[in-house]
Amino acid sequence: MSKKATTRKKSSTGTRSGKPAETARAPQPELAEYRRKRDFTRTAEPEGGATHSAHKPAFVIQKHAASRMHYDLRLEHDGVMKSWAVPKGPSLDPSVKRLAMEVEDHPIEYNTFEGTIPQGEYGGGTVMLWDRGTYSYGGTSPDPVEGLRRGYEKGDFKFVLNGKRLKGSWALVRMRGDRPGKPQWLLIKHNDEYAARGSDVAADHQTSVATGRTMEEIATAARSPAAKNADDSAYGRLTARRTR
Repeated sequence: MSKKATTRKKSSTGTRSGKPAETARAPQPELAEYRRKRDFTRTAEPEGGATHSAHKPAFVIQKHAASRMHYDLRLEHDGVMKSWAVPKGPSLDPSVKRLAMEVEDHPIEYNTFEGTIPQGEYGGGTVMLWDRGTYSYGGTSPDPVEGLRRGYEKGDFKFVLNGKRLKGSWALVRMRGDRPGKPQWLLIKHNDEYAARGSDVAADHQTSVATGRTMEEIATAARSPAAKNADDSAYGRLTARRTR
């Protein structure tokens, strides 16, 4: 008499059961500081988890009305967005050197974030997608990926932007000194066909490259319907008084 099989079918979390396993989010220690500073139950900012893209690395510049208005330059590098706060925004004038203060790495998903960070949260205020596109290595190394990596490590980061508003060759140069905290850099436009002496590109463009909205329109869209209705009612009463 043949024996009955007594072994149970093993449970599987992979493809043996015919059901694909859920893949856990890959740990990204580079984003630990970013995540520590934010409460993702309150802010719509992305928590992150995407890996680096296979195409040309992306860049984004976000206009950010936090405690002080500034511009955030973010360059995709080694799976995250290396980030710098540029108080006065970029300049197309090669003679102008803009201070760029390095901040914590951001997730790649931040490239599409436009909206309002709640007051009381880190960086609370309105965020606009001011420019975005791709960038490439701007140095002389035969290996562009290694060239970008070594340039960042050495503090001489050369790159070429291909955005909607910013194009051409640029450099981030790390400043020397024993300052506490993150390093400070200088953002410099190289003298090429996209340079424009005396121009003020930050002042020239006041709308989002993604939605065409102003900072005020982005902030208004994020407010609650109740707050909007209250403002509309107050405006209506004020207009009525003026027309009497």
